Amino acid sequence: MTEPQFLTTKELADILRVKERKVYDLASAGEIPCRRITGKLLFPKSEVDAWLSGAKPASPVQTKILPHIIAGSHDPLLDWAIRASGCGLATFFDGSLDGLDQLKSGQAIAAGVHLVENSGNEWNLSFVQDAFSEEAMVLMEWARREQGLILSAKLASIASLAELKGRRIAQRQPASGAGRLFLHELKAKGIKPQDFELLPDYARTETDAALAVVSGKADAAPGLSGLARQFDLGFLPIATERYDLLIDRRSWFEPPMQALLQFCRSPEFQQHAEDIGGYDLSGHGKIHWNGA
Repeated sequence: MTEPQFLTTKELADILRVKERKVYDLASAGEIPCRRITGKLLFPKSEVDAWLSGAKPASPVQTKILPHIIAGSHDPLLDWAIRASGCGLATFFDGSLDGLDQLKSGQAIAAGVHLVENSGNEWNLSFVQDAFSEEAMVLMEWARREQGLILSAKLASIASLAELKGRRIAQRQPASGAGRLFLHELKAKGIKPQDFELLPDYARTETDAALAVVSGKADAAPGLSGLARQFDLGFLPIATERYDLLIDRRSWFEPPMQALLQFCRSPEFQQHAEDIGGYDLSGHGKIHWNGA
């Protein structure tokens, strides 16, 4: 019989005389040659033989298996879709730049980003190209969103940033796209951050930003119009931004990501976006960059 080119987890465990769990641990740490094909781990026999002999394998060992986590910036629609789709993905939302770091270090399969370019009219691309120019990544548009300042109900009539001088502003973390856009807009209008009372604690998600205002802790917070609407608060628009998902290309074809993308083509997804408000899904799914 022809010798198989690939070994299963059980077959490799038998060869190594270890439990299958140990094989998964070795693969996850990137210590053994492996491939993930249609969601299953397979081990190229020739590379395993070379690995066991201590010789350099014929082809590069695959990088560590990525955990099924979406990192980066929080988006209420994405957060809901992950849960409603039952795709099995987990989340770790702590800002766009943090998401790129998590993806770069192999701690996530995708990152949500909404980073304003220096021109103020473009989003995400230069940050992604600088960090992932030689990696197999796909930058997919998730949605256009109305980003600005969520205002307390008593300040709902405010029509400019200058009118907020001296007011309490809930800060977003430095790695967040919302925080960077706020600072970008202040600079463009000649306003200094010191002109406001910036609260020391960061609002790390869109929901946290709205809650800081509705609780009375802050007079305003950088955030989305959809959250202002949900909590019956005022809103001062700054920009219609593009929120993208940067996705590891191998992970794109695996069941969890495919389940999420399939769900996003459903009427239920479209309806929920309308219910939140402030979303434009006309470009949802458009590929803005396809890396090496």
